[in-house]
Amino acid sequence: MASGFGPLVLPPKQAQEARILRKSVLQHFQDLPDPRLDRTKGHPLMSVITIALLGILSGADGFVGIEAYGKGKQSWLETFIDLPNGIPSHDTFGRVFGALCPEALEERFLSWITSITENLQINLIHIDGKTTRGSYDREKKLKALHTVSAWSSEHGLVLAQQKVEGKTNEIKAVPLILKLLNLNGAVITLDAMGTQLDIVHQIKAGGGDYVIGLKGNQGKLNQGIRDWFQAAETQGWRGISFSADETINGGHHRIERRQVIAVATNYRRYIVKVSGLD
Repeated sequence: MASGFGPLVLPPKQAQEARILRKSVLQHFQDLPDPRLDRTKGHPLMSVITIALLGILSGADGFVGIEAYGKGKQSWLETFIDLPNGIPSHDTFGRVFGALCPEALEERFLSWITSITENLQINLIHIDGKTTRGSYDREKKLKALHTVSAWSSEHGLVLAQQKVEGKTNEIKAVPLILKLLNLNGAVITLDAMGTQLDIVHQIKAGGGDYVIGLKGNQGKLNQGIRDWFQAAETQGWRGISFSADETINGGHHRIERRQVIAVATNYRRYIVKVSGLD
């Protein structure tokens, strides 16, 4: 038995769930090198990893939050992981994760997340860039942290993430993120940065489909589709099969009207026009 996991003393249903969790963590993290000296290993590495993973999935946003989660769930955690010295302090979590090889940890974490997404059968994956507020440090001349993330809104789960130098570098991170994801049967949404042939070919090769934005970064294609819709509307959509929907919402002292028109193409794809008026 790997260090960090003790015998299960739970009711049958909870014991089965704990076995699945234990097997999952062991499968992906048991070979993670532990850089600590033997005399400093007051808490088994698998216990530290397990508490941190569960804490983060429960909404903890830092080591203090992870410690609070562990203390709140200690009686349950003790039924299937070893806690010889209780719940580690937030400082201990910080020291352990600060000593671990970040590349090795990231590789195993993403592998673990991938295994979870396969079981969840995620159908919709969003890929987008984000600049972390407050991450810019003028005194230390550190640029703001910019990342490109893939996330599932239906499960509230970040599936993969890549750090980039800035917004203009997002396009380089997308193919790397797609390699980490199980695309089979999923629909990938991207904004205009993802409107690239190599990216859509990669998604299709992985068995997925896509919804991408079309803006000025694809000038000729964008204008061509604009002209096509204008001509179709001018002739009253004669001979063209299409579907349309419209929503009208009120709020914040305004009325918002949105109209969506979708037209099937000869390539079993749809081109969609979205318009909105305040």
